[in-house]
Amino acid sequence: MNFTRWSARLPGTQRRAAARTEQAASPDRRGEGSVPAARAESLTDGDRPLPAVDELEVREVLDRVPCLVALVHGPDHRIAYLNDAYTAAFGPRPVGAPARGALPELDELGLLPLLDQVLRSGKPRTVKSRKAPDGRSYTFTCTPAGEGDGRGVLVFATDVTDHAEAAERLRASERRQRETAVTLQRSLLPQELEEPDDLRVAATYHPGGTEAAVGGDWYDVITLGGGRTALVIGDVMGRGVRAAAVMGQLRTAVRAYARLDLPPHEVLQLLDGLAMEIDANQIATCVYAIHDPNEGRLVYASAGHLPILVRDENGTVRRADEPTGPPLGTGGWMHASGTVPLGPGSTAVLYTDGLVERRDEDLDEGIASLERALAGATGGPQVVCDRLVRSAGVTPEHDDDVAVLVLQHPARSGPEGELFRNAALELLGGVEAAPRARAFASGVLTSWRFPAELHDLGVLATSELVANSLQHGTPPMRLRLRRTDRRLIIEVTDGDDHLPRRRRAEPGDESGRGIAIVATIASAWGSRRTPGGGKAVWCEFLLPKTAGVGV
Repeated sequence: MNFTRWSARLPGTQRRAAARTEQAASPDRRGEGSVPAARAESLTDGDRPLPAVDELEVREVLDRVPCLVALVHGPDHRIAYLNDAYTAAFGPRPVGAPARGALPELDELGLLPLLDQVLRSGKPRTVKSRKAPDGRSYTFTCTPAGEGDGRGVLVFATDVTDHAEAAERLRASERRQRETAVTLQRSLLPQELEEPDDLRVAATYHPGGTEAAVGGDWYDVITLGGGRTALVIGDVMGRGVRAAAVMGQLRTAVRAYARLDLPPHEVLQLLDGLAMEIDANQIATCVYAIHDPNEGRLVYASAGHLPILVRDENGTVRRADEPTGPPLGTGGWMHASGTVPLGPGSTAVLYTDGLVERRDEDLDEGIASLERALAGATGGPQVVCDRLVRSAGVTPEHDDDVAVLVLQHPARSGPEGELFRNAALELLGGVEAAPRARAFASGVLTSWRFPAELHDLGVLATSELVANSLQHGTPPMRLRLRRTDRRLIIEVTDGDDHLPRRRRAEPGDESGRGIAIVATIASAWGSRRTPGGGKAVWCEFLLPKTAGVGV
């Protein structure tokens, strides 16, 4: 076999041949310490001359290399040569036999089509880390060899088992780390969403990519009492366990601040300072919104987050663009609250940037695509949530985390609509407003067919809240009764922003027992400041199951 005839096509051979030619054509520089290649030369006295490459026996070289070498010829890839390493790995094979039958290991590895391709194109091909039937992993390089009728393919296989096993161990470790990170991320998210009386909600979270560094996306639904609901979604910049830990702290803080029943911009103001204390190098975007069914709107504030999308009952989608402040953790910014309508029949979507941001697309185009998808997405909140994720092309290989929160304010009618009722009374005049309020509450609760015990408790709570407002508040004053399918809510508003507190009245005190009585008989009570000054004091009673039907 002529080594120089087919070895010229081995990878790197052309470069070495060119180097030898260039060196042979250059003047002799032995005086400068160079040693001409491919020449027998005595380097020191007594040393035996080294043989040139062209003088080596190719069969002896190939038989001694530890790599697997096979030479096949013709369209049937008939075996011309197998070196000792190949024979030791797969056993002897008859010379002249077609590879399809005589070399089943190549067929099993899917290399026979590659041999055809190399023979046709005359270009070498390489496949990396294929596991052979002997249990070892090899990287195969197939190189065209020979010319004319004697054309063939030289198969050169390097054992990479150790590298392949190390890579598999690394991948397994990364999978375990990712599973740990995703488990941590999911454990920090709400396991079950709270279910408000007036809203239907659904949410989804998709971790991005395949590496362990999950992100810090989060969402939450918080019932505030008095029929109001807080909704929040946020995204901690960066990835990994640190981002997830910061996310968990922010989510816990949001729930704590929400219990104070503060306006959305004040909640973000508190979160901004907390984010700087947690980690000055981490920033987060967040939108915090409050839904009040009596007002038919969302009051929200945004810290660098993407706009809320709302589809009304007619199918028209609008963005809640303003106001938007910088992300949490930047400091020095006064956030502001805005509003967006959310009446019966409306659907709102809160989401993180992984749903709409693409490397090859402008962010506004991604939001516009989401608007179009929302306009055509009908059904319940979970159905809408799933459709939006599918329309955005989110797959398990998606490179960013995605969190989506969908809420709907259903348009109720018929028997279901009868379970959601409102009644209000302006409290005009002086002390005579109290008996008027009691009579009003008694008539409303009777018309709603509440049981006698609940009727009496509702009238008593109304009397105490109105008396408290008349004594400590200022006009305008208003009484509002609301029922849902689960609870009765009684709320009194006035123009004074001093919030009441529960205290223990001394035996000789003539006042101070009203809030204590309300707290004792009601399922829950609370107070909050209202926009523009003033306050609202409320209490609620859970309805017996028999009171939620047939009204």
